[in-house]
Formats: sequence, structure tokens, C-alpha cells
Amino acid sequence: MKPSHIEHIGIAVANLEESISYYENILGLECYAVEEVKDQKVRTAFFRLGDTKIELLESTDPDGPIGKFIEKKGPGVHHLAFAYRDVGEALKLAESKGVQLIDKEPRKGAEGLRIGFLHPKSTQGVLTEFCGE
Repeated sequence: MKPSHIEHIGIAVANLEESISYYENILGLECYAVEEVKDQKVRTAFFRLGDTKIELLESTDPDGPIGKFIEKKGPGVHHLAFAYRDVGEALKLAESKGVQLIDKEPRKGAEGLRIGFLHPKSTQGVLTEFCGE
């Protein structure tokens, strides 16, 4: 099973509005959606560039995953997400190959996608997300 494309690149930001302004006014991209994902304690903003999206992530709680990431590492690239037709099957396959999972089963993510994360200890230090419908 192979991913179809890079679904998005997740970037942790300290201030969503300032970051949206940078991506729109400096890079010339257009923000097409802003969404809060309450169970992940994050607000997101999305930009499309070809088949790939950029997801900006602002913490809504300092104890949430993005808040902790920014406290420890500062703003910057947070994760790389790959598109899979069947996220659950992709997670099972990764686990069968010895990859440590953060999510054993897909859960709801931004834009209504089903998502699952792989632990960076098993992915060459890169937090990896599988996404699909």
C-alpha cells in the first residue's frame, strides 16, 4: 500500500493570524479554511499548493500537543501527512512492520478527514500522519 501524495505539511505557529498574513501577503497563497479541532486543542488554517496543502497549527491550550511542541522546540515544521485510501489499513500495515503508532485506529481530524499518527521514534524522527476520507 502506497500513499497517493503528500496530503499536507503541518507547521506549528505561535499566532495563526500573523502566520496567515505571511503566507498570503509574502508567499501569495490563499487561506481557504480556518477550523478549530477541539479534541486536539488546536486551530488550523489551510493553504493549497497543487495537490499538497499547508496546515498551520495554533494551540488553543498550552498543555495541548502543539502548545507543548512550541514550548519545547519553538514554531516550525510539526509533521508530514501522507494521503491513503484506507487509513486504518495503512496503520495496521505500519504496525505489522514494527512501527510504533500513536493512533491504533483512525480518528477524526481537520477537514473531516480520518487521521492516524505514527510515533517519531519509529519514523526517523519525523512525526508522520496518515490521512484519508
